[in-house]
Amino acid sequence: MSTDAQEAASAAYKNKLIAQGQLYRVGIVHARAHVSYALQPQALLHGVVEHALGYATARVDTLLAPGGLGWKAAVPYLLPALTFLGRKKMLKPALGVGIAVAAAVAWLARRKKTAHNPVD
Repeated sequence: MSTDAQEAASAAYKNKLIAQGQLYRVGIVHARAHVSYALQPQALLHGVVEHALGYATARVDTLLAPGGLGWKAAVPYLLPALTFLGRKKMLKPALGVGIAVAAAVAWLARRKKTAHNPVD
């Protein structure tokens, strides 16, 4: 290989390394910006709400699935009921009753689970 070819290959390799270094630095700046955004209270709250809604949706789907009724199929029935409750100013009491029923069901399920699997 001649010296010109070696210098050209060396220059091309050097340019490639410089480009890789720039890409690495841009990735670090991007990651730092992403972390600083993710630690803001709005982003944390948004993540918690998304996680809770995902969990609740999965639970509702598993409850409705054995009857052949999915979440998307239940919404047309749920929206008129919520609208009716909202017009009659009964939304907050109905929400309170729903939370109480959910708590009772969770307590009964936990009680039943511990009755079947006693701790030694």
